[in-house]
Amino acid sequence: MTIRRRWGQARTSLGRRVARLRKQDEAGMATAEYAVGTVAAASLAGVLLAILKSEWVRELISDLIRSALGLG
Repeated sequence: MTIRRRWGQARTSLGRRVARLRKQDEAGMATAEYAVGTVAAASLAGVLLAILKSEWVRELISDLIRSALGLG
C-alpha cells in the first residue's frame, strides 16, 4: 500500500471521527474539566496574590495614588 493511499485512509477515518464527535450533544463541562479549571483558577490567584504582596507593587500603587491626588 502506498503512503498516499494510507494517508487518504487515515484522513477519511479522522474525518468520520470528527463528524461523529460533532454530532454528539455535549452540554457543559465534565468533572475532569471542572477540576482542571479549578486548579488553573487557583494557580492564577496564587500568582496574583504573590505579585500583589510584593513591596515594589505596594510602592507603585501608593505612588500612583499620591500622584493622582496631587500629594507628591
